Amino acid sequence: MEYSEGESSYRLIPVNTDYIKPGESYDVIIGQAVSLLEDGDFLVISETPLAVSQGRLVDEAEFKPSISAYFLADIWSKYLWGYILGPLLGIKKRTIENLRKLPPEARSHKEVILHYYGWKHALKPASEAGVDLSNAPGTCVSLLPDDPQGLSEEITRKIKHISGKNVTVMVIDTDATYRIGKTKFTSLPVSIKGIHNNWGVFGYLLGRLGQIIGPTPLGVSKVRNIDEIFQIAIAAEEYQEIHANNMETVYDMQKLLEGDVNNITLDMLDSITHTPAVIVRKA
Repeated sequence: MEYSEGESSYRLIPVNTDYIKPGESYDVIIGQAVSLLEDGDFLVISETPLAVSQGRLVDEAEFKPSISAYFLADIWSKYLWGYILGPLLGIKKRTIENLRKLPPEARSHKEVILHYYGWKHALKPASEAGVDLSNAPGTCVSLLPDDPQGLSEEITRKIKHISGKNVTVMVIDTDATYRIGKTKFTSLPVSIKGIHNNWGVFGYLLGRLGQIIGPTPLGVSKVRNIDEIFQIAIAAEEYQEIHANNMETVYDMQKLLEGDVNNITLDMLDSITHTPAVIVRKA
């Protein structure tokens, strides 16, 4: 696939794998990518398969919702954001529809966010702290990967050791980075240098007044111009969005696998082709 942004053109090459299971090495991504990579390429990896590989899965069924979690799920997110704040602030129509049909399990989800990230992130109506409800079995969710910057550098070293190829590895999250003036910021707890992070719901609200730059780079293995970093991240996200098996939300996963999200098994996830990474090459 070809992608153009301004005067820059890129070739996008998917790196396909089976489902990377909890605790399974992410080296499978490297193994699939090495033969496709060339010197100077960017290997852009989604954060979720790396987090799952690290075993950063949490079973939400083990969390008993508190009164705070009931408020956040049943009143704050479902009604205040679904019917008032969401339409008023112009958030995505699909997000509004999803908020309006939040299931009872959303209470346990909010309890998980409160437990790991606190109120600042729990008050965000959706995609709180980058916790991913899709691409995980049963009632599990995946937290962000541990040390994404270190991961990007480690993967670059492994590729160099195996193949001798010099590439830049980038770990990204689809949650947005925003800009107001010269200030770049994200609601996510972590990002690369040059982006203010951990703003939670405040970043999400300020983002309504600013401009969306693109998905958030969590780690980049080599020093690069930040505008180039975003061009590469946007190009990779563009490919992922049009991919047939894209599971951006838990509802996408339910539709694709034709089952209740709480009954999705590892075998079901393994039955489809996954694209955890995209090679972005300057044309």
